[in-house]
Amino acid sequence: MGRALTRETDKETGTMTFDAVRGVQAGKEFYSAMVSFKTIAEHFKFDDPSMAADLRAQRKIRETRVPKLASYITQNRDNYVFSSITVSVGGKMDFHPTPGLGELGRTGTLIISMNSPLLINDGQHRCAAIKEVFFKHTDFQNEKISVVFFLDKGLKRSQQMFADLNKHAVKPTKSLGLLYDHRDTFARFIVNLSKDVEIFNGRTEMERASISPRSKNFFTLNGIADATRYLLKLKTKSIPPEKQKLAVEFWEAVGNSMSDWQMLLDSNSKVSPGDLRATYVHAHTNILNAIGIAGHVLVTQHSDWKKMLKKLNHIPWERTDPVWQGKIMIDNVMQKNKIGIKKAADFILLQCGSSTTLDEFESQEKQK
Repeated sequence: MGRALTRETDKETGTMTFDAVRGVQAGKEFYSAMVSFKTIAEHFKFDDPSMAADLRAQRKIRETRVPKLASYITQNRDNYVFSSITVSVGGKMDFHPTPGLGELGRTGTLIISMNSPLLINDGQHRCAAIKEVFFKHTDFQNEKISVVFFLDKGLKRSQQMFADLNKHAVKPTKSLGLLYDHRDTFARFIVNLSKDVEIFNGRTEMERASISPRSKNFFTLNGIADATRYLLKLKTKSIPPEKQKLAVEFWEAVGNSMSDWQMLLDSNSKVSPGDLRATYVHAHTNILNAIGIAGHVLVTQHSDWKKMLKKLNHIPWERTDPVWQGKIMIDNVMQKNKIGIKKAADFILLQCGSSTTLDEFESQEKQK
């Protein structure tokens, strides 16, 4: 953090100055520059949230997001990553190419009047977090982030720019988010779990949140994660070793109790994951979640839960069985809703020999 401060603002001239790179997009020049947290905190402004939506060019700041982003920066001082911020400049902005490169030079100095309105088209929550960090941690004042500046006199294009920037944005799938998140303890645990449990290993879709009909995978990483959250019901971000061991033992026991799943481990079996998905409900994330929910009750209340799980093999798992209608199947179409999954979990509990329903269990837990 101990970097020399750079001077980007000059109150005497009323300007902000940045080293920048010039480009052309859709026939219009734009500029990319490195801007300090100090300048962003003191000079980048936000739309007035009290204005009507049709008069603003941005969504309202979600205040709950800002502390989380600020904490992300301060807790990861040496390896946080923020993507570029996009800003419209509604007033005077000049670009001077580096001497010797000529008028068409791509690198140079960008000078923006402090009186020019600046509107954040993309990255307002990042800017708000940077502002919070700057005023609480002065050692961050010369940290920098890349900013892309567009000239938009009168800010007439800003609403359309916001729509264009966000319309085509694609969020990563939950599975891919887990796979690539090396900071999150639970995400690392789930990735390892998918390799440690025999039935999961080599049969887990690590990138997508769904499985294509011809895929050789049988589970999704996010499905395993959701079901394991239900199983463990962790109250902290840390995962005690005994909880990690429990999760591995539980899913191993489940895998060993499902004869249909065991066929996937048999090299001589001609049954494919696609065949099972087409025929059985246990091949879908809904039931994996229901097993996780039921599992939490079993491991909490019964010392012989492994023996009880063996009864999973006697449950009628066919999609066409009437028992699933009104739970996770409606008119023979798979549904995903919490109420249906809870009903399925209650049925699984009953079949495994539990005399306690989910409602009764949750009531007992609240009284403790």
